[in-house]
Amino acid sequence: MTAPAGPPGGAEARDAAVRLAVRTIGRLVALDTERGATAALPAVREAVRRIPELAADPPALRAYDPDRLAALAELSEVIGWILFDAGRYRQAGRMNARALALAELCGDRWTARLVLLNHSMLTAHTGRPRAALEAAARVGGPRPLPARVASLVLIRQAHATALLGGRREPLELVSRARSRFLDGVSRRDPHWAWWIDETELLGHEGWVQARLRRWDRAVPLLHRAATAPGPSYRHLFTAQLLAALAGAGAWREAEELIARVAPGAAAIGSVRTTESLGGTARALRRDAGVPARLRDAAAFLQESLPA
Repeated sequence: MTAPAGPPGGAEARDAAVRLAVRTIGRLVALDTERGATAALPAVREAVRRIPELAADPPALRAYDPDRLAALAELSEVIGWILFDAGRYRQAGRMNARALALAELCGDRWTARLVLLNHSMLTAHTGRPRAALEAAARVGGPRPLPARVASLVLIRQAHATALLGGRREPLELVSRARSRFLDGVSRRDPHWAWWIDETELLGHEGWVQARLRRWDRAVPLLHRAATAPGPSYRHLFTAQLLAALAGAGAWREAEELIARVAPGAAAIGSVRTTESLGGTARALRRDAGVPARLRDAAAFLQESLPA
């Protein structure tokens, strides 16, 4: 990869480049929130085409103004998130590395922290829980983190330790995450902390409980998260709810949930979500102990999911 030959133009060109990056961030976030990551992929491709720095070696951009580097770092973080939720895991990892390098070049510690939190989720999802723990551990610093950010770090650690076979530690981490979250917002919250809310915490609490097969705890939490209004990517909690209902042997409830989800499944814009729904549907169809009506519903769900 190569970089443009130095930062082109003067202050006017720099400001225009920052404005372009900020506008692109807003557009991508809106698309992802409203329609999902797969719907945002064409806009990601257009951004990479229009902004050559997104394909440049980060060290080659060292001469750029800090504001411009910060805008590029944030844009790279958003693109990394979209690639992750769209199932482009290898590309997402590369874009996370770029975002982190750019953030470190300009000293944007808060964007670096968000990238590390995203990367922790990516590595946990792709079967690397130790790497997920390492990424989460790098989020801290010399000062205590604001409550909402600290709660998210603890949630990431809870997922990773559950994947590593922990039993008590994930529950302790979830409890600490809840306690920190209840400390509320602060003036030190980064601007991106808006999405760390009660529903996000409920969904992840339920998901960690489901990883531990504590179905009686997982199902109510996931149900509350899945039925609350929110951005498109939170369809993932519906997928985790279905998996938890299947794990609990709650056949009637699982059939009812499929009846609600399947008609709109083709429009789900999160590949992580459709992968989870498809995996649960296949497991239900293979299980001879599952009632025939539910196996038929699972087949319908599989047929309804996007290719």
